[in-house]
Amino acid sequence: MLFTHDISAILFQVGPLEVRWYGVLFATGLGLNYWLLTWIFKREKYDQKLLDSLVIWLFFGLVIGARLGHIVFYEIDYYLANPLQILQIWRGGLASHGAAIGLAIAYFGWCRRHKVNFSKYINAIVVPMPLTAGFVRLGNFFNSEIVGYPTGGDYGVIFARLGEDFARHPVQLYSMLMNWLVFAILFWVYKKKYKKMPPLSIMFLYLLLQFVGRFIVEFWKELHGPLPVGFPLAMGQLLSTIPIAIALIYFARLLWKKR
Repeated sequence: MLFTHDISAILFQVGPLEVRWYGVLFATGLGLNYWLLTWIFKREKYDQKLLDSLVIWLFFGLVIGARLGHIVFYEIDYYLANPLQILQIWRGGLASHGAAIGLAIAYFGWCRRHKVNFSKYINAIVVPMPLTAGFVRLGNFFNSEIVGYPTGGDYGVIFARLGEDFARHPVQLYSMLMNWLVFAILFWVYKKKYKKMPPLSIMFLYLLLQFVGRFIVEFWKELHGPLPVGFPLAMGQLLSTIPIAIALIYFARLLWKKR
């Protein structure tokens, strides 16, 4: 099945102000994230007064980390030549690996600032993360960016705004579905198993599911980053091996202790 994607990246325009699909979807993902975090804080009887400051720290960690991650890992030469575009995040260009690093640094800084144990809120934080990430990937689709390889057949998406007349894998939609599947699993585990699980287990489950999914999706993704020609892995796959290995070590240690 073929779909010709010629939808404008601009949802509507008022004078010089452009409201883009990417920005609306990003804001929707963040809004749902905040709503779900509020619900979890109430369910766990956490201090609601800390939530707003936590969200602010995480927001800046997410945006700065994701943007810098995309620049450094994938298009460093382009942004060095066009530095003014670094701040134009509404045009897309956020990397999940950079987001994970930025969020971890921001949360660690927030914990130090408020003298909170790292493990206390981390499981609550990671549950809605893939929900937001799915909306970001849908925004990438509307921007016609981070495209997949050509399908070589009569199925896929023709990205007409790129001036193409052949079909590609809609890898942005693959990633969107992968993220929402990870969210569904995490949410189910949180509701059904959380009280019986070790303190950091949902965080490590998130790392394992998220980056295994990312590793798989990369097989259809064309953007590989500044790696040598012939390198067996894409940049996203190479970066994903680190959190996957960390999560596997954690769960292996849990199994060893139980035995």
